[in-house]
Amino acid sequence: MKAPQLLCLILAVTACERADHLGRPPTLTDPRASEEFTAMINPPLEIPVDSGRPEAAASLWAGAHSSLVSDRRAAARGDILTVVIEIDDRAEISNSSDRSRAAGENLSIPQMVGIPQRLADKLPAGAGFDELADAKSSSSYKGEGSISRRDKLTLRVAATVIDSLPNGTLQIEGTQEVRVNYELRELTVSGFVRPADIDRQNEIAYDRIAGARISYGGRGQITDVQQPRYGQQVADILLPY
Repeated sequence: MKAPQLLCLILAVTACERADHLGRPPTLTDPRASEEFTAMINPPLEIPVDSGRPEAAASLWAGAHSSLVSDRRAAARGDILTVVIEIDDRAEISNSSDRSRAAGENLSIPQMVGIPQRLADKLPAGAGFDELADAKSSSSYKGEGSISRRDKLTLRVAATVIDSLPNGTLQIEGTQEVRVNYELRELTVSGFVRPADIDRQNEIAYDRIAGARISYGGRGQITDVQQPRYGQQVADILLPY
């Protein structure tokens, strides 16, 4: 496929994505098409209770999630837990540098076994060996830079355990979509957690998620207006000025 045809195909695909909410609200994603739903309908195999012991059937503790005294925290594929996202980061960096340098060189040959005196008569007027070379140089540099940034985000989202690794670490993934009028807000969180880090309320803080990937964005008419057009984005990449 040639480059112009490929470019036209990419533009057509992006145009179809925006045409999805042309004159109507954006379409919500089907929850049954997510990895979370797949993990819920394919839970791990549970160890059956020993039916040969009558006391096992009469015991209050059965080892399953339906037990009155069992641990309600997420521990297996298909379980649900709450991720608490409270990001309040602030970064302030200030750098300054100042550098200066000066150098001077002076070379003269007033005496050298009489050679300068013999050659002095043959040199042009005003030339001599008393001040053969004199060089001076100086340079200075000064730079300053500062960065000030603050990010604040407070959210809660339910996530699903989609896999249990051999070492016991749980891989979680959670999505949330909220549509208001013609704008759709999307929240996605994923990562790896230790079962011991999940508290008694079946919640876990975002800073205890290894490899955390948190995305909060949206799509809709307002987002389309705020984003520059694809042609402008390509021009910003290609143009060197």
